[in-house]
Amino acid sequence: MAESLTIARPYAEAAFKIARELDALPDWSDALSRLAGVAATQTAHDFIGNPKVDAAQVAAVIADTAGTLSDEQRNFVAVLARNERLDVLTEIAGQFEALRNAHEGVVDARIASAFPLSEAQLADIVETLRAKYGRQVKASVSVDPDLIGGVSIRVGDEVMDASVRGKLAQLASVLRA
Repeated sequence: MAESLTIARPYAEAAFKIARELDALPDWSDALSRLAGVAATQTAHDFIGNPKVDAAQVAAVIADTAGTLSDEQRNFVAVLARNERLDVLTEIAGQFEALRNAHEGVVDARIASAFPLSEAQLADIVETLRAKYGRQVKASVSVDPDLIGGVSIRVGDEVMDASVRGKLAQLASVLRA
C-alpha cells in the first residue's frame, strides 16, 4: 500500500496542478473518482494487466467507460496507461482529494452513527467540527448498527469515538487492567 501511495503521489500532484491551472478542481475530482471506480473493477484489472492489449487501447477503454472526460483528462489516462500506472488510480484520486481539500481549506469527516442522523444532528456535528478545526467540513455519513448507540467520527488520523461500543471497549480495557 505504501508503495502504491508513493507511486501515485506525483501523478496526483500533476493532475492537481493541471486542474488548478484550468480552474476545474470539481470536474477533475469527479473524473478521477469515476476513473478510479472503473479501474477498481475486476474486469478492468484483468484488461489493464493483459499483455495482448496495448496501452493506447487500454487508455481508450478506461476513459470511455468512465464517461465524459476533457481532453486533458483523457491525456492523463493515456500517460497512466503508457507508464503502467492505471492500477493506482484509486490512490491518485484519494491524494488528489487531499490536495484539493488542503487548497480549499476543507477537512473530510467520516461520521458513523448507530442510527440515521437527522439534518439538525448532522448540522450540529459539522458545526462542532468546523469550530474545532477552523476549516470547512465535508462530511460523509454512514449507519453502523454495531456501534449500538452514539457516533464515531474520523477526521484524518484522529478518531473521536462517542459510541456505546467504544465506551464498552474502554470499560473492558479498564476492568482487565
